Amino acid sequence: EPCPVIVCVGQDPLLFLASGNEVGYGLSEYDYAGGFKGEPIEVVKGEYTGLPFPAHAEIVLEGEAIPGDLEVEGPFGEWTGYYASSARPEPVIQVKNVYYRNDPILCCARPGRPPSDYSFSKCVVKSAMIWDELEKAGVPNVQGVWCHEAGGGRMFNIVSIKQSYAGHARQAAMVASQCHAGAYLGRYVVVVDEDIDPSNTFDVLWAIASRSEPAESIDIINRCWSGPLDPRIPVGKKGMNSRAIIDACRPYEWKDDFFPVVESSEKLRTATLKKWRDKLF
Repeated sequence: EPCPVIVCVGQDPLLFLASGNEVGYGLSEYDYAGGFKGEPIEVVKGEYTGLPFPAHAEIVLEGEAIPGDLEVEGPFGEWTGYYASSARPEPVIQVKNVYYRNDPILCCARPGRPPSDYSFSKCVVKSAMIWDELEKAGVPNVQGVWCHEAGGGRMFNIVSIKQSYAGHARQAAMVASQCHAGAYLGRYVVVVDEDIDPSNTFDVLWAIASRSEPAESIDIINRCWSGPLDPRIPVGKKGMNSRAIIDACRPYEWKDDFFPVVESSEKLRTATLKKWRDKLF
């Protein structure tokens, strides 16, 4: 049967973020965005489809897609930084109504090589979602999560934990790589100790270099959830990929005896900055 469709061009940025992330199954994206906004998102029902669309959208196209009515579309530049989606048949929308505001303002986000127009905001939301799902899955003592912009907010994710039991780091890595918010088109998950800021790239790389032993600390998971935008999977074979999880934590069985870090104490750093601030800044 014909599928009713609404295309919204220009809307509250919160709705853009909600639509581009893995909001939980069964949760309305309008409710999700309204929760952040602190008030309901006002909607209007389309006269032809009856579908709700944002009342303050700039331009809205309403219509339907007819089964079998396809046109080749693409390739498009994507958040991965590549034209990796290729050209493929997509449904044609038969437009029935156009709604618009006078002098519409379009806050566009250009998909491209990160950092891009929307990569930072996506990283913040995605990090929070993975952290939430880690805790809901029973992973304790998560200290922080960061979805690095270099991975477009999906392909390079770091989790900081305070190790509480044997296997804790691997558990966090496995869950972060396969939970709903972190599974799609992932690539690397790195788990670090609580003294490492997951958003500090230098510190994360230092932890990988100094606390991981490649033969023991890296696991590969095969046949994971990928998609048509994956630039590393050739056309015709897209759909699944592999994951690398890197345990960059101190080995749990001798973490308390691990070699001390050579650095100044927080007390000394604070005192030094206070004493020499006029010379340093």
